[in-house]
Amino acid sequence: MFQSFDSRSTPQFGRERVSALRSHFDGLGIDGFLVPRADEYQGEYVPASAERLSWLTGFTGSAGVALVMRSQAVIFVDGRYITQLKEQVDGSVFSGGDLVNEPPHAWLKANAAKGFRLGVDPWLHTAAEVRTLSKAIDEIGGSLVFVPSNPLDAIWTDRPAEPLGAVMIQRHEHAGTLAAEKIPMIAAQVKEKGAAAVIITDPSSIAWLFNIRGSDVPHTPHPLARAIVPAEGKPLLFLDERKTGIEARAYLAQLAEQLPPADFPARLEEWAKRGPIMLDADLAPLALSIAIEKAGGSVVQATDPARLPRACKNAAELEGSAKAHLQDGAAVVEFLCWLEGQEAGSVTEIETVRALEAARVKVGEQMQNPLKDISFDTISGAGPDAAVIHYRVTTETDRPLNEGELFLIDSGAQYINGTTDITRTVAIGDVPEDRKRFFTLVLKGMIAISIARFPKGTRGCDLDPLARIALWKAGGDYAHGTGHGVGSYLSVHEGPQRIARLSTQELLPGMILSNEPGYYRPGDFGIRIENLIYVKEATEIEGGDIPMLSFETLTWCPIDRRLVLAELLTAEERDWLNGYHAATREKLMSLIEDEKVRQWLVQATGPV
Repeated sequence: MFQSFDSRSTPQFGRERVSALRSHFDGLGIDGFLVPRADEYQGEYVPASAERLSWLTGFTGSAGVALVMRSQAVIFVDGRYITQLKEQVDGSVFSGGDLVNEPPHAWLKANAAKGFRLGVDPWLHTAAEVRTLSKAIDEIGGSLVFVPSNPLDAIWTDRPAEPLGAVMIQRHEHAGTLAAEKIPMIAAQVKEKGAAAVIITDPSSIAWLFNIRGSDVPHTPHPLARAIVPAEGKPLLFLDERKTGIEARAYLAQLAEQLPPADFPARLEEWAKRGPIMLDADLAPLALSIAIEKAGGSVVQATDPARLPRACKNAAELEGSAKAHLQDGAAVVEFLCWLEGQEAGSVTEIETVRALEAARVKVGEQMQNPLKDISFDTISGAGPDAAVIHYRVTTETDRPLNEGELFLIDSGAQYINGTTDITRTVAIGDVPEDRKRFFTLVLKGMIAISIARFPKGTRGCDLDPLARIALWKAGGDYAHGTGHGVGSYLSVHEGPQRIARLSTQELLPGMILSNEPGYYRPGDFGIRIENLIYVKEATEIEGGDIPMLSFETLTWCPIDRRLVLAELLTAEERDWLNGYHAATREKLMSLIEDEKVRQWLVQATGPV
């Protein structure tokens, strides 16, 4: 299995560990300390050695930050994790905070005492984050204290070692563009900015730029590494040689000078003296800016030059993703057929996860394109568990899929030619009409995004209301974005593209996004329907007078028609659903060998 079902949460140690952390406050001259869910590379997934927030608090979500003060501690999470926070954290030690509406800087401004001294580890916060914190602290007459070393590491005596995951070459047939072509493109942007070099700090950008993939963190195949790319000359890649075999080292030697990570500080100081250094304030840890300025250099703040070209997939990447999604669709169909054949109450959430992974392995072997990993821990929630937006089943929480419940399964896979992410909500037996009503409202939102046409320059925030309007009219909503970017055999959550209230990034051709509206009633049920889509040039319409963009669907898998109230759909929505199911049947049938599964697919894709 690519995931464990053991509970990683240890809230029982929260009080003891917070007390140990506070014992360092006097020596550091601080009144409080921030503990983000971040590592020195600012990625979504972090190695076990960087799971400081989880170790301290018991909270295992992928986004959050703890503010530990002398007599109070607060954990800030977003709407996805409110229920999870209550279940995983000792409420007598930590109170809950709102990461979106009142993040730490706003909370401190409103609640901290005058003169408050806040300790931060500059390796775990970006320059942009620190700027916001500093402004808030200044307004209460306080100060930021950059600690020389993280005090948590001093008390975390059994901290795991840093990872040494193997690095592989991403072949040209999947990458589509040679690294030797990408590097000069990045160097040209450095030169244009008047900088001597850029520091690439995002491991996904490293992977994309050098056409390599790694295995340092769960489910995201990028290596933890940094690079200095000069305006002229060979890049410096700080990547432990123990991660690269002979072939990878020989390949990289043609592109860059591969150096030990321990050499990075000295080389950074050297380059800082040569001229201005480009850094992305939203991605790079503040420690880099401090080091550059300490060496007498200056920082040019600019967006990671690899980020946007990485987001706009080339033809080879889009073709690979389309093939990966067909393979994945066939695997999910095998799983859904199996699930429908089980009696209500006879299988559990964990058993469904195992069955789905087994289907992906089986189909991968049949198609000679093996499952490399899952793209995140599968969310498998029945009944009230489906209402926990990022629910992670454990042996302690595992429950059967009972008659009359909705079952939500959100999963994804990593194949060498693409990254997938799909959510289906299915009926276990006969479910009440109100569940069907909300399912149909969510479906209407998903269809609205699927069929959207929009002018060039449209941003994710402009489209987000399309997915919500049917729910809004019914007095409902959901506490997450409608869509996130997806990488090409990289991170399942990739920026800068999103479909969300706060997303101001223009949507550009080649960007892959999820389309996943939902509805959740805590303690009762949850619904989400998710396909992946990509941005493309729209076909011209007679009489139109401006260029338009649209979405192409990548995910092909039946949507549970038993939950659809056809009378709530417009004619256009019914036509889309029936067309989608007909295309699903046509595209997947030849990939499925089992006659029983083929028959199930025909039944599941019948017209509404």
